[in-house]
Amino acid sequence: MRAPRVFLAIGMALAGLLPAAPASAQFFIKSPDLKGEPVTGAEPGMIGQELPGATPLELRAALVWNLRAALNVAALQCDFEPTLLTRDNYNAIIVDHAGELKSSYSTLEKYFTRINKNNKKLGLTELDRFGTRVYSGFSTVSGQLTFCSAAGSIAHEALFAPRGKFGDLAEARMRELRASLAPWGEQAFPRRFNRPPPPAMRTPPWNDETCWKDSDYQIKKCGAPAWDGAPVIVVPDDGKKKKRRD
Repeated sequence: MRAPRVFLAIGMALAGLLPAAPASAQFFIKSPDLKGEPVTGAEPGMIGQELPGATPLELRAALVWNLRAALNVAALQCDFEPTLLTRDNYNAIIVDHAGELKSSYSTLEKYFTRINKNNKKLGLTELDRFGTRVYSGFSTVSGQLTFCSAAGSIAHEALFAPRGKFGDLAEARMRELRASLAPWGEQAFPRRFNRPPPPAMRTPPWNDETCWKDSDYQIKKCGAPAWDGAPVIVVPDDGKKKKRRD
C-alpha cells in the first residue's frame, strides 16, 4: 500500500494541521462598530494618564498628542496591510497638520512646567514621561486587527481634515480608537477567533527515506498516518482506485 506525498499533504491541509501559506491580503475582516461619543480628554483612560488641573485647551492638546502617537504606532505596526496606507498617511499628516501639532506640544510643555512649580527642566522630563506612557498605552498586542482598522480609517479622515481641525478629530474618535485596542476579533463570530485545538495526530515521517519510494509513502513499512475526524487518502498498489475515508 502506498500513498503519494501530495495526497497526504492535501489531507493534512484540509484538517487544518499544516501552516497556511501567507496570503496576499490577510486583513479583510468585518470590524465591530466601536464608534462612541466625543470626548474632552477629562474622561478616564482617554489621554493615557490624568492631567490634574489641566484646562480644556490643555486637555485638547493631550488628545491631539495621543492621536498623533496612535497614528505613529499604526504606521509602524499596521504596515503588514499596505492597503491601509498607515505609513504614507501618517507621514502626510505630520506635514499637513504640523502647525497644530507644534502648538499642542507647546501647550503640553507649558502645562508640565506650570504644575512642576515653573521648573522648565523638570517639566520637560515629565513631558517626556507623558509621551512614553502615551505610546505604551497604544499597545496592539491584543487587538492589532481592530486597532489597525480604526487607525487606518482615522488617518484617512485626518488626511482630508482642514488645518486646525486635527483636535476636533481627536475629540470625535478617541473613544473609538481606545476601544479598538481590546481583542474584539471578527464581528461575524462571538468575541474572539475561537478555533478548537487541532486533533491529535501522527504525521507521516517526512524525512525518513525508508518510508518513501520516490514521492509515494509506503504504508506497509511505516503505517498509515491518521488523525481524528480528518480525511485520509490512500492509493492502492495498483494505482487504479482511490479510497477515501472521511
